Amino acid sequence: MKLYEIPTPSYVIDEAKLEQNCKILAEVAKRTGAHILLAQKAFSAFALYPMIGKYLCGTTASGLYEARLGKTEMGGETHIFSPAYKDCDFDEIVSLCDHIVFNSLSQYTKYAHRSKERSVGLRVNPEISTQDHAIYDPCAPGSRLGITAGRLNRAIDDGFDISDIEGLHFHTLCEQDSDALEVTLAEVEKKFSRLLGQVKWVNFGGGHHITRDGYDIERLCRLIEHIRDSYSVTVYLEPGEAVALNAGYLVCEVLEIVENAGIRTAILDASAACHMPDVLEMPYRPPLRDAAESGKGGFDYRLSSYTCLAGDIIGDYGFKTPLHVGDKLVFEDMAIYSMVKNNTFNGIPLPSIYRMDEGGECHLIKKFGYEDFKGRLS
Repeated sequence: MKLYEIPTPSYVIDEAKLEQNCKILAEVAKRTGAHILLAQKAFSAFALYPMIGKYLCGTTASGLYEARLGKTEMGGETHIFSPAYKDCDFDEIVSLCDHIVFNSLSQYTKYAHRSKERSVGLRVNPEISTQDHAIYDPCAPGSRLGITAGRLNRAIDDGFDISDIEGLHFHTLCEQDSDALEVTLAEVEKKFSRLLGQVKWVNFGGGHHITRDGYDIERLCRLIEHIRDSYSVTVYLEPGEAVALNAGYLVCEVLEIVENAGIRTAILDASAACHMPDVLEMPYRPPLRDAAESGKGGFDYRLSSYTCLAGDIIGDYGFKTPLHVGDKLVFEDMAIYSMVKNNTFNGIPLPSIYRMDEGGECHLIKKFGYEDFKGRLS
């Protein structure tokens, strides 16, 4: 079936676009020697892992289940970071992961002796914000993420032993270009020189929009090479969005159109709250194929869902022609932070998952039903 023929709601992963992104990342790795990992928190559709694994070095995880998924479905290197580890999970984490990153000195002290056969690192907080999205800013005042230079240096001065720490990890970016990375790196070099002088690897984290049109790849490569050569380390990057950016769609159907106070609302069988939570959390207005900004298309509609949540609003859009019940709409850039974050609030069904080949044919990966809803509750 083609895109507009599949049952709704459905996610569709664009294999050609996904591979194009992976080739861009692989070229950066080839030029610089950096190891690039898939951050599974953004994209965990493991049916595509065999293809991704041809281009990337492995995966990074935020917890045990992601670590298990990355290790078993893609292989290669498996890294993990968590703000805190559960004791009952840790032995399996060690069995799965090559690199383990600790968020605090107390976590390192608690678990380092159980990680002897793995490469361990510390996540640091350079305390330099380069973005405006507070919910995604690990450097915001009072952040729980990463060790500050002041805390680390005081601990070293008091006798804290860093001799077994092999890596330094930071993650400060969100959908940003390499100019923000340059600002961050300057702070990292200034504040964490004692650690940089001894580690074997430095992980730049995620948030690098490397595959976005206009991203400054030349500067990224220069920054990687600078850290690599200055400190004789291996550089890691772990993008999530950049791997699957613009490589997926959410196909839905217009169920009803209502009007109130001059606002026409199209009620869809897709939901911001259930199927694309970042629309409400970020917030942002997702791109919609063949639509324009409200007021620029001739026929304006507010797109919403059939959940009971009054604020389940996807956004306001303009169309060249009126919408009708039964019309199919295609939201774009829906591979990332959608399948990994969706839910069944109100008993709304989860969208099916398809993969679209280079010829535009859509092939079913997974269809969800009532048992998937019920099974989470019993």
